[in-house]
Amino acid sequence: MTKKLDHLSFSMYLASLAEMVEAELNRLLPAEDERPEIMHRAMRYSACGGGKRLRAILVLEAAAICGASREKALPAGAAIEMLHAYSLIHDDLPCMDDDDYRRGKLSNHKKFGEGIAVLAGDALLTRTFAVLADLPALIGVSDATALAIIREVADAAGTAGLIGGQAVDLLAEGLAVDNTDNGQNVETLRYIHTRKTGALFRAALRTGAAIGGVLPPETRHLDQYSEYFGLAFQITDDILDVVGDQSKLGKKVGSDERLQKLTYPRLFGLEASRRMAEEAVEQALAALAPYGEAAGRLAELVVYIGERDR
Repeated sequence: MTKKLDHLSFSMYLASLAEMVEAELNRLLPAEDERPEIMHRAMRYSACGGGKRLRAILVLEAAAICGASREKALPAGAAIEMLHAYSLIHDDLPCMDDDDYRRGKLSNHKKFGEGIAVLAGDALLTRTFAVLADLPALIGVSDATALAIIREVADAAGTAGLIGGQAVDLLAEGLAVDNTDNGQNVETLRYIHTRKTGALFRAALRTGAAIGGVLPPETRHLDQYSEYFGLAFQITDDILDVVGDQSKLGKKVGSDERLQKLTYPRLFGLEASRRMAEEAVEQALAALAPYGEAAGRLAELVVYIGERDR
């Protein structure tokens, strides 16, 4: 049975963490008045001032479970948010998902033009790894720990992760759906989302764990949690693209249908997709059982993800 969530209290908790992450992003990103000014404005436009900060929060909570303070994990969490912002800038481009709005404001390429948007995404990606490389100086982790984190995040960002998932997502657009034999489509859908969405969630949790001195394979329970967390997140995201409120989401709904993307509602229907999201939440909670009360916030987070409306 899924635990009952106090939405108001937990939303306030998330907001307090998001505020910490926002302050860290502002500290770590180049100033807007530093040349080339337009690049730094474009980077900050997408990296700062909005978003749920889920990936950073996963870093912070995993660090706390593994014995480090959330504050110590802030630079790494902010770095992963930079990488996420880069991916959103590129996702929104006309050659990708062609979205005009993100987080309730114009997409980066609509605000600054396509050329600057591409460069801003590239700059956020490289800044991610500059910050991670500086972790020994910033928070006192060992060089070996920083290197392990860099490798983890690089794998999640590359063709084995985010970029690979996006490539297959593009290739799958307009794919015919045969409701009598969905086996290949289901495999492709899972391939896309375990990489495009799930890989960075796992890297975020492993990053936080590494800051607390815990490395794979000792992260196996967090790895299991990340798998089901990512599944719950993606199914809910797909559902919201069908029935969500644009004013709450901060972006247009219906883009998956317009692009004929492979999604859970398209393959399974809305009701079956809702059941699948609920099952993923339950499995994520079960994965946290070995941590007991120490994983309380991660448990609340996956329940929140499954019940979100934005």
